[in-house]
Parts: sequence; C-alpha cells; structure tokens
Amino acid sequence: MTKAELVAVMADGAGISKAAAAKALDTYIKTVATELKKNGKLGLVGFGTFSVTKRKARTGRNPQTGDKIKIKAKKVVKFRPGKALTDKVK
Repeated sequence: MTKAELVAVMADGAGISKAAAAKALDTYIKTVATELKKNGKLGLVGFGTFSVTKRKARTGRNPQTGDKIKIKAKKVVKFRPGKALTDKVK
C-alpha cells in the first residue's frame, strides 16, 4: 500500500477529505519521529511499540567485489507489534 492509497482509505473511513487525511497522516508521522528522537520510545496500546536502539559498528562485505567494509554504528528504529495487531494479522 502506498501513502496515497493509505490517505484514500483514511479519508473514506473517517468521512473526511483526502487533504485532511493527508494532513493528519503527515502530522502523525512527524509526531512519531519527534517523540522517538526525544524519548526513544512510543507505545500505542493495541497497535505496538516503536523504539530506538543502537546498532554497533561491524564488518560487512561488498556483495559485488567481496571486499570487507566497515559499517558505522548507528541508531535504528524498531517496531514491536502489540497483541491485538498480531491477532488481527493471523
């Protein structure tokens, strides 16, 4: 599903315009990013938990040449689905 398709489904489900749904989705995405940067964790009951974890530096391999390369340490976002979401997907 693309962002445009999601906006269309949200607009139809909420009975609002696509512009309002797009604005709501953009606000949601911005808020999640801000909260993760600030606190490192965001939980939505019934949906799941977003969290920021640190990934250590490691040695990788260039798939084209086979040469070893260094991969820098970085922060990554992880998502752990809640029970209600997991049950709906089964």
